[in-house]
Amino acid sequence: MFWIVLALIGAFSLAIVTGVFFPDEKVNALWLVVSAICIYTLGYRFYGLFLANQVVELNDARITPAHRLYDGKNFYPTSKPVLFGHHFAAVVGAGPLLGPILAAQFGYLPGFLWILVGSVVAGGVHDFITLVGSMRRNGRSFPQIALDEIGPVTGIAAGIAVLLIIVIAMAGMGLAVVNALFHNPWGTLAIFLTIPIGLFMGIYMKFLRPGRVKEITVIGIALLLISVIGGRLVLNSPYAAYFSLERQTLVYALALYGFAAATLPVWILLTPRDYLSTFMKIGVVVLLAIGVIIISPVIQMPPVTRFIHGGGPIIPGTLFPFMFITIACGAISGFHALVASGTTPKMINLETDARLIGYGTTLMEGFVGVMAVIAAGIMIPGDYFAINTKLGIDAIAQLGFPPGQIKHLSDLVQVDVSGRPGGAVSLAVGMAYIFSSIPGLKHLMAYWYQFALLFEALFILTTIDAGTRVGRFLVQEMIGKVYAPFKNYSWAPGAWLATFIVVVLWAYLISTGSISTIWPMFGAANQLLGMLALCVGTTVLIVMKKEKYLWVTALPMLFMAVSNFTAVFYLSQIFLHKAESSSSPSEAISYYLNLSFILLIAGLAVIILIDSGRKWFNCLILKKPVSSTEYGGDYFKPDSSKTCC
Repeated sequence: MFWIVLALIGAFSLAIVTGVFFPDEKVNALWLVVSAICIYTLGYRFYGLFLANQVVELNDARITPAHRLYDGKNFYPTSKPVLFGHHFAAVVGAGPLLGPILAAQFGYLPGFLWILVGSVVAGGVHDFITLVGSMRRNGRSFPQIALDEIGPVTGIAAGIAVLLIIVIAMAGMGLAVVNALFHNPWGTLAIFLTIPIGLFMGIYMKFLRPGRVKEITVIGIALLLISVIGGRLVLNSPYAAYFSLERQTLVYALALYGFAAATLPVWILLTPRDYLSTFMKIGVVVLLAIGVIIISPVIQMPPVTRFIHGGGPIIPGTLFPFMFITIACGAISGFHALVASGTTPKMINLETDARLIGYGTTLMEGFVGVMAVIAAGIMIPGDYFAINTKLGIDAIAQLGFPPGQIKHLSDLVQVDVSGRPGGAVSLAVGMAYIFSSIPGLKHLMAYWYQFALLFEALFILTTIDAGTRVGRFLVQEMIGKVYAPFKNYSWAPGAWLATFIVVVLWAYLISTGSISTIWPMFGAANQLLGMLALCVGTTVLIVMKKEKYLWVTALPMLFMAVSNFTAVFYLSQIFLHKAESSSSPSEAISYYLNLSFILLIAGLAVIILIDSGRKWFNCLILKKPVSSTEYGGDYFKPDSSKTCC
């Protein structure tokens, strides 16, 4: 009865959001929260359980790589809540925050519906199958699984494609941080302080008070809040100039951070910082949902805008396919496959932990995307466009959305918020508005704004450190085929050189790109990777003798193939046109480089699809024998005393 009532509540609230009920009235944001909670709860309880019990048959008697290959650095058995924190922090980066914000130019409804549906039937499946597949293959990376299960052609193509996608993803997310923090000493200092806090937590849990997770959690959260409040003190002090940084300086600082985070042992910075930021992320999202319930704001953005036919000032192109590549991580993210076959499978303690960590985090990420839709939707549309474009007030008014309170908003948050594209600033303004609208908190809007920026930056930076580390693993695997010492992840010279290559590439793209070029390219590349991960996941199910369940991966893969190759076609035309009409050679080179990246990734995707089709035909039609690299050792219960943290 409980599940039936929950389903009826979800259906009713969804009918209000879509205008089936009360079509002439503006929608209250409360109904978006209620429908998302109902649908995600039902999805986890029923579809997630079906995937775990029927499709992959999770079994705690099967030993995991964290125990079998334990080395104390990369293979490290970790308790479920801590690993959930790391995985959630690593995969939930800028995408579910910024993608839905940018896609709001099409209206709030298309993005909201895609986030709901995509998370449950596509994104969650993608992450869960990839995690289980890697976990049962000694924590191998996604490209290595492709090579082992499909063949060398697919393996090499996947490795190159993944590396390019990581570079583009890090650039897209890093650019959002840079645009939010330049000439913002308060936010810059607060975010900088999270690094020593993470280092302190790592040392505390490893040496000072091992196993005291709750204790260090309270200390870490307290220090995090102090960093936000303390950041205000520097704003009008003589030290403000040291933290009021230019864009290029922030790029260098971000690159230095990415290098350090990707080369240090996971327990020093990566895991504790991700764990800490996860508490803040989930806590803020829950508080945001509570704030929406309390103040019940009305969605100001129309359900759909005229930009669904193209001509939008933020994202070029029409609703299909550009909305799907813009939202990207909010519904399904190929980047997740890198973490689900990178750090996480090397740290998972019991097989049954995979349902929460693989499927549950995706649904939680979808809820984050829903909150981003609300934060964008409650703003006056003209103010939304004033923040996310470089257009003047008159030009925005000519689009049919005159700005209303943009100067007043800047005064309230003590930062000029106009002309800061990327989604981060508009999200922070929307969040600050919700929190400050709660009775008794209105005078704290500037604090809420900086707190929201810290919240966003933690999402992004934790993805950058995990993504750069995964990129480092991939480069080491590639070079290791030529020079064997690189295969050893613990070999310092190899780790440093591989990390340096990855960091230089994404830092260059940040320096030369803009949100209107990098984000669509990131979205397309990210979704192509998601399609390829589902393709490899389909092969994994075949070799597991689970042919009757192939539809769980094959159907979302086919949809993504259609939408993403369409997006690549349109993006190629846009980049080519911009390159030919550029006013400077350096600008033209940048556009041609973007064009080369996206075409190369699409070409590699075609190769992988064709090679995978050959494998499927041999297995399913010709009934040829199937070999698998899935671990087939003895089954036994892991020693719980080995579980760390």
